[in-house]
Amino acid sequence: MSDPTLNPAEEMPVIRLIDDDVAFRRAVRRLLQAAGHHVAEYNSVGAMLLDGIGSAPGCLVLDIHMPGPSGLDLQEMIATQPEPLPVIFVTAQATVHETLRAMKAGAADFLFKPVDGDTLVSVVNRAVAEDAARRKSRRHLADLQNRYARLSPRERQVLDMVVSGALNKQISAELGAAERTVKAHRAHVMSKMGVNSLADLVRAVVQLDAPASV
Repeated sequence: MSDPTLNPAEEMPVIRLIDDDVAFRRAVRRLLQAAGHHVAEYNSVGAMLLDGIGSAPGCLVLDIHMPGPSGLDLQEMIATQPEPLPVIFVTAQATVHETLRAMKAGAADFLFKPVDGDTLVSVVNRAVAEDAARRKSRRHLADLQNRYARLSPRERQVLDMVVSGALNKQISAELGAAERTVKAHRAHVMSKMGVNSLADLVRAVVQLDAPASV
């Protein structure tokens, strides 16, 4: 399902298509493949779970009502994954309660059959792009967290004071250290955090303090 020459961060997006209507499934698969997407199709939630969700990026396109676990059940399962995939519902009928439940749980979109092909491709393209952006953001944050973890306690002190606007002489007086020592700590902090300017360092600290996105 994924290209073995790519690392996990570069895996080819996969559209997991789950619907028990064979004709609809095949039509959507052809439509999405013509749009350049790689599609894995299943006739039930259970079949997809047996195959494994996998780590590849992309999204899910699924019906609500199917034999076995419903599309809404799968949406709840997906939400618990480390890299939750966007979920697009395409269904023939749904109650107001089901629609609200899906949207409150973060569905990327909710479409009714018969669905317009251009609309579906547009929705899938957007979901795949948003999934890629979220994954990139999570990888970047994880990298920043790893870099911060490598700072020594004194380097973290210097970092906090630097981003608060303190000058080297002020940090030197506060820590009781020579100014050249403070300069050395600043250089180490910049190197370990992988930044080239004070603005980049401040931006990194803001990102570390920001709530994690899902």
